[in-house]
Amino acid sequence: MSSNFHASVSAGLKDELLAAKVKARSAKDRLEGEVALNGRLRTAINDLLASWELDPVDESKEEARGDALVDQLCYLGTTMRDRVWDALHTRVKRAMAVVYLGFSYDMEVVSHGFVTDISKTDAENKERLHALIDNAEAPRERLA
Repeated sequence: MSSNFHASVSAGLKDELLAAKVKARSAKDRLEGEVALNGRLRTAINDLLASWELDPVDESKEEARGDALVDQLCYLGTTMRDRVWDALHTRVKRAMAVVYLGFSYDMEVVSHGFVTDISKTDAENKERLHALIDNAEAPRERLA
């Protein structure tokens, strides 16, 4: 009877060991996937930071490992929002300066970024506008 008992206990332990091994392998595969995803996210965030001329995440310090990416992503969001706001604010201030100085320009024309020269004809102004557009689009076409 004791040999049957040992055999059944041994078989039960083998089954449990195999089940634990399968669970451990599955957990290992999931963790490897998470590590790979984490690495791709770190690369993407650092690339995004570099494109906005911000310092990449410094992960050399042990305390910086976990929350450093989240902190940098929040910082990037704030920086982008501030830069866009500053750019819009500057443009509005420039437009208001034109109005404040008493120039009599059609504000709809000013809002489109082109002010006609009243000393020139409409054809000359249109030619000047097209030249400005061509000059502005040339760098974009070279980059494309």
